[in-house]
Amino acid sequence: MAAGSNTLPREEILRGKTRIEQLMSAGRWAVLPHLKYCWLCTGENGVNRILVSVPKKCFKRAVKRNLLKRRLREAYRTQKGLLAGSGVDILFVYTDREPAPFAVIRDEVAAALGGIKAKLPQE
Repeated sequence: MAAGSNTLPREEILRGKTRIEQLMSAGRWAVLPHLKYCWLCTGENGVNRILVSVPKKCFKRAVKRNLLKRRLREAYRTQKGLLAGSGVDILFVYTDREPAPFAVIRDEVAAALGGIKAKLPQE
């Protein structure tokens, strides 16, 4: 894949119980109005990996949960160039009780990525 492509290949999706547990226990947490996110700099192959979660407690219907997960993944996919292969694992958790429009989610994901980039060790 080209570095500037707007795709979300399989290797950019965070998988594995031990990796997820490591992210949640050792990662740094931050909160935005609709999102809570956790990130951990792993430096593995310079590939950023994401995990998206929408709690069933907030949205009982799977249709709304899936809609919000799609919006979060799409917002990340179109703006992942802000981090540009830093080797960061990121967990996005949608926390609001109402579904937000895509533009709001996109802005918050951009703010989260900008905050992560500002806190990364400079190369």
